[in-house]
Amino acid sequence: MQEKVVVTAVLPPAGLVKLPKAIRWTLLLGLVYCMLLAVGLIGNGFKLATEAHARELFEYAANPVMGLIIGMVCTALIQSSSTVSSIIVAMVAGGLPISIAIPMMMGANIGTSITNTIVSLGHIGNKIEFQRAFNAATIHDFFNIFAVFIFLPLEIMFGLFEHISSAMVNIVALGATSEMSSFNPIKAVTSPIVDLVKDGLSGMQPTYSGIIKVLLGLGLIIFSITWMGKIMKSLMIGRAQEVLKNALGRGPITGITSGTVMTLLVQSSSTTTSLMVPLVGNGIVSARSIYPFTLGANIGTCITALIAALAIVGPNAALALQIAFVHLSYNVLAVIVIYGLWFIREWPPSLSYRLSLKVADQKLYGVAYIAGVFFLLPLGAVLLVS
Repeated sequence: MQEKVVVTAVLPPAGLVKLPKAIRWTLLLGLVYCMLLAVGLIGNGFKLATEAHARELFEYAANPVMGLIIGMVCTALIQSSSTVSSIIVAMVAGGLPISIAIPMMMGANIGTSITNTIVSLGHIGNKIEFQRAFNAATIHDFFNIFAVFIFLPLEIMFGLFEHISSAMVNIVALGATSEMSSFNPIKAVTSPIVDLVKDGLSGMQPTYSGIIKVLLGLGLIIFSITWMGKIMKSLMIGRAQEVLKNALGRGPITGITSGTVMTLLVQSSSTTTSLMVPLVGNGIVSARSIYPFTLGANIGTCITALIAALAIVGPNAALALQIAFVHLSYNVLAVIVIYGLWFIREWPPSLSYRLSLKVADQKLYGVAYIAGVFFLLPLGAVLLVS
């Protein structure tokens, strides 16, 4: 029997809903343009800012564990893997080696899990609800942590995702290895603004000019992705609810597919997974039933990095697309391996359930878990490897 689902959380701002749809679609297109413009600014600025110090910077992050931690902590602070993955794409376009960027992408997957874990604290006043909500939230955490434990060593030893993504780029680009296209319409529409900023900063030293471009790009990308999510929710919330109602309790394939589709609609895996937490906390659905849906959210969030890669032209265009394909192939392969193998499949929900029982009895453990996993452990690892 299909579980009854009532969606009551994560609604878009009321003011947006009142706007005509044509205006909302126009705003959305404008924000997509802003995101692509931001990627161009970050890539150009990163290249300028690191030109004189690239070797020292890359040597600092060359340790895969350090790259993992950078991606993880940045995403935990910003609470958006879409934002961080887009920034990583732009940094690769600016010269960041792909081998350093791959662990950063993996870390971003862990860092994004913090959002729904924080959401679960909203049920802390009721022991039963808190246990269920924390259980639902940390399934995502454990899955992403296991994915890193499995695939980061394989990447270090064999360059697994570097090879897979390179093959994907060659297929898409029909064998191109250095320049994706002689004409890029996205570059054509964004370059006038990028050139305008470049001319305005022409009197400054390259390093300072680059830093300003990076900061402008960071601010613009956070703004655009945040409001893209809100507008997409206002446009798609009814459809997203329908997807959700038809997803849970219909089997793993339907759940994974629906989680992917819903995340594509709202442009945020944090929104998709956080939406599940109050449903489980209130006893509307079970934590186990949302497990496949959560995995689909991991796949759906890859679209943002792919869109960001479209803004890149020139010698590093193929590399920018490659790191976006790393994000996609990593999340797809993680679902296939961890959920596909029966002896691993139950580890994330089982461990999250056991942890939730302890956290429900000692609520401070929940706060300690968030601080420890997402901040203190990474800081300790930095001290060890530095």
